[in-house]
Amino acid sequence: MDFFRKAGEALHEVKEHLKGDDENESHEQKQQQQQQQQQQQPYDNSGSGYQQAVNTNNRFQSFSPETSGAVKWYVDGASYFYAVSLALEEARESIYILDWWLSPELFLRRPPSRNEQYRLDNMLKAAAERGVEVRIIVYKEVTQALTLDSAYTKHHLEGLHDNIKVFRHPDHSPTDRQTLENAFAGLSLDSLKLNDFSLSKTSGDVLKELYGSYEDTVLYWAHHEKLCVVDRRIAFMGGLDMCFGRYDTNSHPIADAHPGNLDAIVFPGQDFNNARVYDFEGVDNWDHNKLDRTKNSRMGWSDIAISLKGPIVSNLIGHFTDRWNFIFRDKYSKRDEGKYQMIVAGGPSEGSREGGGHRYFGDVEGRFNRGMRHFVSRGDEDEYREPRDDYGRSGGVKIQLCRSCCEWSGGHPTEHSIANAYINAIENAEHFIYIENQFFITATSKEQHPVENMIGASIVSRIVRAHNNNEDFRVTVLMPAVPAFAGDLHSDGALGTRAIMEFQYNSINRGGHSIIESLQQQGIDDWRRYIGFYNLRNYDRINISSTMRQAEQQSGVSYEQARREHDERVGGYPYGRENDGGEYGRNEYDRGEYGRDEYDRGEPDRGGYSREGYGHEEGYGRNESYGRDESYGRDESYDRDDYNRRGYGREEYSRGEYGRGDYGGDEYRRDDNRDEFRRDEYSRDEYRRDDYNDNSGRGGYGRDDYGRNDDYNRDNNGRDDYHQDDSGRGGDYERYQSAAARVDDKTWDTVSSCYMDGGTDIRNVPWSGSEEAEMDAFVSEELYIHSKVLIADDRLVICGSANLNDRSQLGTHDSEIAVVIEDPEPVESTMNGRPYTASRFATSLRRQLYRKHLGLLPDQPWDRPDANWTPVDRDPQQYDWGSPSDRLVEDPMSEEFWRLWTETAQTNTEVFSKVFHNVPNDLVRTWDQYEEFFTRYFVIPGEEEKDEDKRREKEEEDRRQGKVDYGHVVREEFPGGVAEVKEWLSRVRGTLVEMPLEFLIEVEDLAKEGLSLNAFTDAIYT
Repeated sequence: MDFFRKAGEALHEVKEHLKGDDENESHEQKQQQQQQQQQQQPYDNSGSGYQQAVNTNNRFQSFSPETSGAVKWYVDGASYFYAVSLALEEARESIYILDWWLSPELFLRRPPSRNEQYRLDNMLKAAAERGVEVRIIVYKEVTQALTLDSAYTKHHLEGLHDNIKVFRHPDHSPTDRQTLENAFAGLSLDSLKLNDFSLSKTSGDVLKELYGSYEDTVLYWAHHEKLCVVDRRIAFMGGLDMCFGRYDTNSHPIADAHPGNLDAIVFPGQDFNNARVYDFEGVDNWDHNKLDRTKNSRMGWSDIAISLKGPIVSNLIGHFTDRWNFIFRDKYSKRDEGKYQMIVAGGPSEGSREGGGHRYFGDVEGRFNRGMRHFVSRGDEDEYREPRDDYGRSGGVKIQLCRSCCEWSGGHPTEHSIANAYINAIENAEHFIYIENQFFITATSKEQHPVENMIGASIVSRIVRAHNNNEDFRVTVLMPAVPAFAGDLHSDGALGTRAIMEFQYNSINRGGHSIIESLQQQGIDDWRRYIGFYNLRNYDRINISSTMRQAEQQSGVSYEQARREHDERVGGYPYGRENDGGEYGRNEYDRGEYGRDEYDRGEPDRGGYSREGYGHEEGYGRNESYGRDESYGRDESYDRDDYNRRGYGREEYSRGEYGRGDYGGDEYRRDDNRDEFRRDEYSRDEYRRDDYNDNSGRGGYGRDDYGRNDDYNRDNNGRDDYHQDDSGRGGDYERYQSAAARVDDKTWDTVSSCYMDGGTDIRNVPWSGSEEAEMDAFVSEELYIHSKVLIADDRLVICGSANLNDRSQLGTHDSEIAVVIEDPEPVESTMNGRPYTASRFATSLRRQLYRKHLGLLPDQPWDRPDANWTPVDRDPQQYDWGSPSDRLVEDPMSEEFWRLWTETAQTNTEVFSKVFHNVPNDLVRTWDQYEEFFTRYFVIPGEEEKDEDKRREKEEEDRRQGKVDYGHVVREEFPGGVAEVKEWLSRVRGTLVEMPLEFLIEVEDLAKEGLSLNAFTDAIYT
């Protein structure tokens, strides 16, 4: 009888799914009709482009009307990429991706040693083998200026399976190649690399030839959207490209040395990046990384993204289809005839073997099969979870898609509906505006030419109105301390960085027409009452303890040498390694066979030519672990026994007033079903504190969790696919791991949890080794803000890919997308001490961000997914309403909160300035002070010196003079040694710091002298 009951439940579940899709299907049919009408419009192959009539009667003059859906936020990459991996794993029909940069070797789950099947290229190949149509659009860069290597992305992915198709756009086609050859005489255009300084010294005519043009537009601009749509039913978007350097957790560990166990590495190969030291280089060799992680930190990455379902997904599909078909008509219809097809509205591509008419019944079949697998399982509720479509089935949240686009980027008249939405949100805000963005370049008047967007004018207008009406109103802006990266801001290589900084400071407080100066000119001297600017920064400690030295001595292998071999192996294809006789070795893409000279013929690019797509590579074996139905619809990472074995975390999480206790078990149970934390799936049993221990957790990095000791007692000496070398001794990886297994390892691999809620006081964290070595192990770096979010009054959110600058906002430059989100579901809150009804989505996101920045969230281990790491169709958003730390950030306008915010930022700023002498810094107002405060203390990465031997010689000479490596502790400040350092660092809470508005304020022109020879920089950097 139990069998029949379960069968009935499965059939009922399928029926409910179908019934709940009626509204979505109706909305999608309307979208399809509109798209079909657009596709029937004529296309002029003469070059004038394909122009679609756009309905400008929609709000914000957007091409897309207001619609609805369900939405879920993700703060930082760990949870977002995990959710994407779940969706990709269950894809049955289509995967559509838009990215500025896409790294095929990105691991969507960590650590890599246990998650090779979740590397992006492996997941896309597995989906393609299941018959899924994979369509990807990436920005085609000018390779002399950027290191994205989209050609490698295209040919690597298309070589995996015929079902994967990749478009690159735009072409940078020189009209006069001779002009380029004359300008760069004696140099190969294909290998030429130009930094900001050399570009600024190049004539405008040469730059136009280098970048190419579309009609009258010089293609300085990029496709900057980030979007992934799976099976036409769920979408992911926001600030995160699926590329190197973006993965991170909310505590942002920047140390990743694991001397006790290489398999605990979290950021392999080029994913361990600090562009303030070395920029990405040679990304077609994913494990190529000059950064020594025993001496350098990575740069943390702070970002925000969302997943959506419901009618809004149809709008996003329409946008992707529009983009794909425009590029097809503009470029790919003219080459490789028959290889690529347009996407028809409502279904797979024209000419696909399944056709568009089977989508509906295929979806029925998929749901039926998933339901049947559910009921015939062993009956354990933890074995399988069908996506929770009961959560906001049609989606009650009001959402509108906006974009920046024009002729070159989409074949449309110029649209800047994102800018319109920003200005509308600011002008109509009643209490506060919170902006978190990678850039802040805007104008208050036409006097700030060449900057054109007037978001700054709206901010000034709204603050003046509040001042005149005696209203409490506040604008809070978070942005990176240093945009665009650079180690030494005084170098020629940092010219572009200084240019952006100059435009930003002229937007904020300099130049005569900035926001703050405009407020002062209108009688608002106490501008700090209304607006504040902040950055993020953090610290960590590299585990260069005695464990590393002993393991190196016993194995005869340096840690970095063994680490590189580890990265090569986890980065290799699991179906066979180079020189192992497998078919997937790196030699497929060695330049000797598929090098740039091979696939760069036929397509204008970089002043050279490439052939777009050379066909499917034969002989790629099928991974039998993919494609079996049993592996889908089920997330192995949630297995209870696996969690208990891994034992990540520490019992310190349960200490303190705002500890992890707020997040587990019954604390999540609420009367509102949409807030219910389902204990049967993510129960406290899975996260038992009995499993936490100081020796295994070490701030989220495990050791015994990976079974290291057991692995190296096995006859095969570790992982089956790690082979011995020809001598039979085993490789560097095996020798190091074997030695490390015999060494006591009590030092934590990261201390990033110490400044988070419930974390151990840094003064009590163990260290094995000398005090001098521990002082050298502390590092700090700016936490790079890459978010593109505006929150108004805890009721409205704008989230997408658009920066706050001309490039993103004008519509004629970079292409962008964003959504305006207004959740009608109320949350009773307070505002400025008074009762206030907020929006559930907006206020939960804002509170989560504030708590993260203030250190009021517990440390987030990367292998401990919970309900907030899943797509919106699987679990509702979880938030611990009413917890002690939540109450601290509930009212963003109260005096108590503002005191907490400003004092935290002030204290953190003081500590980092003392310990690490970080720049930008308010103590540095001139270049002479820059030299005294920064340059004289640090070995600065020698990016200006291309000769490797000379660079190393210079760095060694600097060290002999007493300088320390960039980002490390300034020893002269601490006569009391490392104990004094830790005394200072113990005051740090979270990552919030003040933005140094006085930095180099006495320098008349940060960059203009070097940027005076062409108009390129005026446009490119704003």
